[in-house]
Amino acid sequence: MTRSNGIDEGAHGTERVNDVSIHYVTAGSGPPLVLLHGWPQTWYEWREVIPAFASEYTVIAPDLRGMGDSTTPLSGYDKDTVATDIRELVHALGHGDERIALVGHDWGMPTAYAYAAQYREEVAALCVLEAGLPGIREDEKRHFWHTRFHGVRDLPERLVAGRERLYLEWFYKKGAYDPAAIDSDARDEYVRCYSQPGGLRGGFEYYRAYDDDAENNAAHAETPLEIPVLALGGEASFRSLPIEDMNAVATDVEGEVLENAGHWIPEERPEYFVERVGSFLETATK
Repeated sequence: MTRSNGIDEGAHGTERVNDVSIHYVTAGSGPPLVLLHGWPQTWYEWREVIPAFASEYTVIAPDLRGMGDSTTPLSGYDKDTVATDIRELVHALGHGDERIALVGHDWGMPTAYAYAAQYREEVAALCVLEAGLPGIREDEKRHFWHTRFHGVRDLPERLVAGRERLYLEWFYKKGAYDPAAIDSDARDEYVRCYSQPGGLRGGFEYYRAYDDDAENNAAHAETPLEIPVLALGGEASFRSLPIEDMNAVATDVEGEVLENAGHWIPEERPEYFVERVGSFLETATK
């Protein structure tokens, strides 16, 4: 499908896996590259980088359970379970006998880590950006105001319902080095998804699984990852925190704090993101 902005975003599909229906976009051919989004976004955060990656890889960009156009189950938001959704999707799409490259942003970062930690022989390389790992080097991650707010059961949905655009756009602007990077088409798409029935709750459930994630991550970290890892932070957002957390759980980590970037790196600096990640994967997956 090609949108009005001229971006060929690939083919859309839905697959029933792990008792949830996962919407995904796929494009290109070659080794599988799985892109995992965060909150409050969807697969659409990768729109600017999918065409470039698709020239070398089979790109798979799913909506995580409870977000985008995937279904919103009542439970299963710990990242070990979410990662299993994605593994089953990868297998359903015919890549079960291939080692994949994983990229995870925001909540996609701990999801990607959980995938790599649980299914170590199936992941060739891992790139993470703009998040931390619950349970690892506990510091300010738990104390972001919205982490605590979203962790409260039911109340955030009631307060934000009907004000989705106002609420979400605060994050897009506050988290950006360049607030114009998330354009009106993207904001409209994200607001559409999070305004759907269950859309807010599905996103907030990721925060409500924080304690489960912390326990699971601590267990995973007892055996450090040995695959190549690239960790990226934006100078106007998480800075070096993703690098520090990954150094605590993996033995082969390279990192960079990107200038002129905030939280939304694939949208704020898409060309450099493709160049940096592409260069890393070219070396890491040989």
